[in-house]
Amino acid sequence: MAEETDKYLTFNGYSEGVYKEKGSRFLAFAWPVFTEDEVRQRIKELKKTYFDARHHVYAFRLGADMKTYRCSDDGEPANSSGPPVLGQIQSANLTNVLIVVVRYFGGTKLGVPGLINAYRTAASDAIANNQIVEQFEQDRFTIRFDYAAMNDVMRVLKDENPQQSNQQFDNQCSIDLSIRKTQGDALRQKLAKIDGVEIG
Repeated sequence: MAEETDKYLTFNGYSEGVYKEKGSRFLAFAWPVFTEDEVRQRIKELKKTYFDARHHVYAFRLGADMKTYRCSDDGEPANSSGPPVLGQIQSANLTNVLIVVVRYFGGTKLGVPGLINAYRTAASDAIANNQIVEQFEQDRFTIRFDYAAMNDVMRVLKDENPQQSNQQFDNQCSIDLSIRKTQGDALRQKLAKIDGVEIG
């Protein structure tokens, strides 16, 4: 049973949600994410696209252990917006996800209870519009190797079947790999036995 501790629920892709009250519009955007760099990048892109919005409130949670999480009220009254969005992530038992709620102010103040409801409802709508899938925590790393080692490397990758991306084949080759965490050590050990393979 221990093997199942690397299992978690996350989003299958991108989704949006919306909530409107008293002229204010709350636009929610939800993605699967794996790193804090990815979180920062998504928020930056949204701020560029919705540069005229009053607030860009967000919450995220990372890792199968769900220990890394953060939220921001982005100028709204304390705990009126970020925590309700995070609360929706937690109540759906999701991780490796980011939800950003962009607010366009409609001229009428909603008060803290109104804001809590608005941000919570927008986030909940984005979750409902996404597909929730079961995933396994991944071990992600990059291998670099001489072209001469290509056949040996490919044989191991065929046997172990990790996901491969960002492949670069030249005199010096590199591939980004991703495999279920419980299978990561076995893959690393097999690759380490090949002359000229660096695992980073």
